[in-house]
Amino acid sequence: MSRDSRYLEAILHHDIPLTRAMGLRVEQWENHELRLRAPLQENINHKSSMFGGSLYCVSVLAGWGWMHLRLREAGIEDGHIVIHEGQIAYPLPVVDDAVAVCPPPTDEAWNRFETIYRRRGRSRIALDSHILTADGREAVRFSGQFVLHR
Repeated sequence: MSRDSRYLEAILHHDIPLTRAMGLRVEQWENHELRLRAPLQENINHKSSMFGGSLYCVSVLAGWGWMHLRLREAGIEDGHIVIHEGQIAYPLPVVDDAVAVCPPPTDEAWNRFETIYRRRGRSRIALDSHILTADGREAVRFSGQFVLHR
């Protein structure tokens, strides 16, 4: 696990205690892509699949964690990240551990976000995350608007 991954996992477990109960782990931060893992056993429902609320949480946290690490790289440490709105779809059940992947937005979207934040002290960006089944099919799609404000 990289230093950035350990750092983010410690932040999540300290600032958002629910992540400890969920068994959430930061699996990887590489090339501006974040991967979080939530074990099935800690998040199981009555149908022996992952609880939809846990899937929503890990999807949102993938975006929140992505923002946290990317802002840290950009030297922006004076802001508060909040989820403004989010939409989720659950096309398939998750019957194994959930790995939420948050890829980076386009460079243009990030540069616009950062410029506006530095100028106005408030900016928003759309981030997507997804969770795949063990055989690579998309089980969860999430799209959220994240806001950073001073």
